[in-house]
Amino acid sequence: MTSAAFDLAAIGAGLSFAAALDELSTTLDTSTSAVVSAPPGTGKTTLVPPLLASRSSGRVIVTQPRRVAARAAARRLAQLDGTPLGTRVGFTVRGERAVARETQVEFVTAGVLLRRLLSDPGLTGVDAVIIDEVHERALETDLLIGLLSEVRELRDDLVLIAMSATLDAARIAAVIGTDDEPAPIVDHDVPAFPLTERWAPSPVPRLDERGVTWGFLDHVAQTTASAARELVREDPAADVLVFAPGAREVSEIARRVRDNTDAFDVRELHGQMPAAEQDAVIRGRRPDESARIIVTTSLAESSLTVPGVRLVVDTCLARAPQRDVGRGMTGLVTSAASRSSCVQRAGRATRQGPGTVVRCIDERTYATAPARPTPEIASSDLADAALLLACWGAPGGAGLRLIDPLPAANLADAITVLHGLGAIDDEGRVTDEGRSLARIPTDPRLARALRDGGPVVGARLAAEIVALLGGDLRTADSDVAQALITLRGGRTPDARRWHSDADRLERMIASTPGVRADLDSVGLVIALAFPERVARRVDRSAGGATFLLASGTRAGVTGPLAAVEWLAIADVARASGRASAGTGAIIRSAATLTEEQMERAASHLITDRVEAEFVGGRVQARRESRVGAILRSSAPVRASAEEGRDAVRRTLRRDGLSMFTWAPAAVDLRCRLALLHRELGAPWPDVSDAGLLIDLDAWLAPELDSLAGGTPAARLELASALRRLLPWPEAVRLDELVPERLEVPSGSRIRITYPAPDDPDARPVVAVKLQECFGWAETPRLVDGRVPVLFHLLSPAGRPLAVTDDLTSFWSGPYAHVRAEMRGRYPKHPWPEDPWAAVPTRHTKGRAAR
Repeated sequence: MTSAAFDLAAIGAGLSFAAALDELSTTLDTSTSAVVSAPPGTGKTTLVPPLLASRSSGRVIVTQPRRVAARAAARRLAQLDGTPLGTRVGFTVRGERAVARETQVEFVTAGVLLRRLLSDPGLTGVDAVIIDEVHERALETDLLIGLLSEVRELRDDLVLIAMSATLDAARIAAVIGTDDEPAPIVDHDVPAFPLTERWAPSPVPRLDERGVTWGFLDHVAQTTASAARELVREDPAADVLVFAPGAREVSEIARRVRDNTDAFDVRELHGQMPAAEQDAVIRGRRPDESARIIVTTSLAESSLTVPGVRLVVDTCLARAPQRDVGRGMTGLVTSAASRSSCVQRAGRATRQGPGTVVRCIDERTYATAPARPTPEIASSDLADAALLLACWGAPGGAGLRLIDPLPAANLADAITVLHGLGAIDDEGRVTDEGRSLARIPTDPRLARALRDGGPVVGARLAAEIVALLGGDLRTADSDVAQALITLRGGRTPDARRWHSDADRLERMIASTPGVRADLDSVGLVIALAFPERVARRVDRSAGGATFLLASGTRAGVTGPLAAVEWLAIADVARASGRASAGTGAIIRSAATLTEEQMERAASHLITDRVEAEFVGGRVQARRESRVGAILRSSAPVRASAEEGRDAVRRTLRRDGLSMFTWAPAAVDLRCRLALLHRELGAPWPDVSDAGLLIDLDAWLAPELDSLAGGTPAARLELASALRRLLPWPEAVRLDELVPERLEVPSGSRIRITYPAPDDPDARPVVAVKLQECFGWAETPRLVDGRVPVLFHLLSPAGRPLAVTDDLTSFWSGPYAHVRAEMRGRYPKHPWPEDPWAAVPTRHTKGRAAR
């Protein structure tokens, strides 16, 4: 690729980062990796790509976390370079591409480069990759760092640069560097213009169970209009930037500001807008045009620079994916923005001079916000990521240098999904099916629905449904079929983008002539993607209905869908309030489903079996037909012998052994065996609750049959059952090692109380009158001398005198005190001075020894 070098002086005119180009160039003379840290708006995204292109003959690829940022950065650089977009500078995003053979700098989304790596792991013709906005910790950006670090082990000539406005530079440098040393860091700092912070807390809550409250949006709009009027009086050339968590809030705030005042040009800026409208906002305004109020999402936090902004109004809210572990689902959740994000937003007001930020919360609330945003890798659905890593040959990210490892629980859920799709094998390796699904640029579940649903419902309808579900489009009344009707006839930016995505997806699957496309089939396509989310109505009220999903989750819905029996659900989110019907979740998008369609899509979840339970001492059985957790039908039947045994086993494992009445002989034998297992281990059995429940059949098989046949638990002879566990030939020494009784010097045989199986430190106890132990110089020991007996020594009247497991020490010490106190109280009983040599007695007559 031969072309004239970029004119860095012309491109960098007025950009602060131009002063750091020499340092970066010198760094790259000795290193093929670097970390660039510079504040937003300094020009690093504009200047670093042409610098690298001027140093190499191959293409430079620059990743951005969002499509709008990739397009905007490419247009900006092409404009400054004075060349048409798509020639020297181009871009590729999902559904849109403007590049040529002579393109030297190509801006792409991280997802585009990830899929390109799968087909071309060596990045043929690429000399450098720049990963921008690393601080956002987008999932695809994190994955790119891991994959590119491995590519560079084979291509030591590939230059890799990570860039960010604010990031943990040392940590990133360690990941993209070599094993021997981290990547060098180029830190460009510029003196900050003064920032005035103001606080405007709302009199109403920001959030409720439905999301951002209307009252808070009213407050933000009023605060914006008031602050904007004040600003324009002081500086007519200044513009206002308002940060909202999502596109819906952007539209609502913009509408309210327009209703409040007509003195400003109120614009919206978010990722769902057409590129031309986005560009019009980013270009700025002429001096003769009205001051602008631009309401945006986090898109303008660091990815895009909006010129002329001197005032920022911040809701201090953000929308990010959050994993619902209990339901195994991931959805977008609105919550407090991190303090680092709020600082970035405020910095947009001071890029060109002194500025002001108005935060619509109080200082205490701001102080309690998280310091940094949670990395997407920690909270996202990982099915797509896990499939990509399996295709790369690194299942679960094994062996990759990732900033953070994939969370084990989320990864396990993703692997379960991929197994169900047949995308990976038991070792986690990708299958041919998995590679086929990975070629479709959407979630693997939607890819499967597109490919398998096309021949059934028609390629076009399947593509339309997948484009809607994968495009973050709002679904009125949660009804996907109705949303399709609206989009088909719509002329909105959302509708145009949806049409484009559907066209692209349709081209990826074989056409299906002769198939009758019918909106009644929408639910089938959704169910093919998410069979575990087929749902049946289990409750109906005036306000809506509750559905039980095959996964076991319950969720509420209002509107027309509340009237149907079966649903195929595409999206469920955590929520409270009336819409959730007390379930803690609401259905955000779904379609009606016939029972026949359900059986086709979720056949692997359908079971028809006898379910037996042991209740009240009796086995009760019913034949149940289920779809996952959904009960379709149930009828009483007679349980077989094995079904009865299984029911008893399950009950025992759930409720424990307390359902039995343990006779004293059984308790005694169990405690003796427990001591032997504690002291000698195998082959003596573990008779703790856990040990006995592990293999019930080894000792309780006949009794299980008796219980299943109706024999009361209280009538079982458990001592005999326990004897089945005795090891042979060791069992012949049972009475020798742990005798039931201990013969004391008086000739009495005293029962030994052995410790309970769940008491690992207790000793076997013998309670005996002190006089019966005369003549014993040492404490007797059990289990081949390993365990001393703990004596509870009693008075002639049977009252406690002392406790000891060391008779020798007791006779030579504490006994003297006992003797002095007791011989006056019991004068007819012997109290010798040398008890170890005295003759023991059970019934002493005459006067005590003096």
